[in-house]
Amino acid sequence: MKKIIILFIVGLILMSHDMFLKPEGYYLDENSEAIISLVNGTWNLSENSIDRNRMIDVSIVSNGTRNRIDTTNWTDKENTTLLHIETGSAGTYVAGVSTYSRNFKMEAKAFNDYLEHDGVLDILDWRKENSALEEDANERYSKHVKSIFQVGEKRSDDYKKSLGYPIEFIPLTNPYDASTGDKLSFKLLRDNVPLTNQLVYHGTAHSHEHNHSHKKGDDHHHHDAIKLKTNAQGIVTMKVSEEGVQYLRTIHMEFSKEEGLTHESNWATITFEVGHGHSHDSKRLYYVLGAIVLLSGILYMYQKSTS
Repeated sequence: MKKIIILFIVGLILMSHDMFLKPEGYYLDENSEAIISLVNGTWNLSENSIDRNRMIDVSIVSNGTRNRIDTTNWTDKENTTLLHIETGSAGTYVAGVSTYSRNFKMEAKAFNDYLEHDGVLDILDWRKENSALEEDANERYSKHVKSIFQVGEKRSDDYKKSLGYPIEFIPLTNPYDASTGDKLSFKLLRDNVPLTNQLVYHGTAHSHEHNHSHKKGDDHHHHDAIKLKTNAQGIVTMKVSEEGVQYLRTIHMEFSKEEGLTHESNWATITFEVGHGHSHDSKRLYYVLGAIVLLSGILYMYQKSTS
């Protein structure tokens, strides 16, 4: 019975590894209140809220300024941690959260399952090739997550601001200038050094899905994610194949030389949206107005020619 309980707890922990920052909307109005959710679990299901004392840094970058947010701005709702913010003037904003590390011991089978489930395939392959699948693990892990969202119409260069996290994605171009079919490139840094040949996963959530569904078993995004790798410059390139909220996620794991530890991992995610929002509404409005002007001109010329 004790073993069953332990396996059940391990299973819950394995389910709750990914962490994402998800604004209630990725296109927000200027000078307005907004909520950003910190989801710890799968894309659609947060398994638990995050203690404030686990947060090393909470930052919002806008209009060239990095503002460090006090943890009193956080509240909890069920298993999700909510950050309440006020937007300022228009621009492309960045939100980030970095957590302290924790240690976690796992028996060999649980560790192998976790590596496979969360896509840490390089370490899993090493264990297979070196007959280490029966070895238990004691891993130190920490999570560092970002989200990019657009306030108002004006774009800004804040999207490329490095937060100095142990691991982080930095876009090379503004995601809010992208459309379906475009390619977007991100530099992946580990301790401010480009991380090469690193597995990265790209997923898309449609607009009606990015507000949190709390149904268990309703998280197909992890399994549908596209597997990518960074190049020799630490750059990963993804294609926007459809509109919606996009995410990139990666786990950089390495062997630890510290006594008592076997591995150390740093987790990174970044979220943003392509294809919805005020800018696209404005373009549609311009097309409609242009069509009205064109039709009015045609009607005027027709009336003039028949008068």
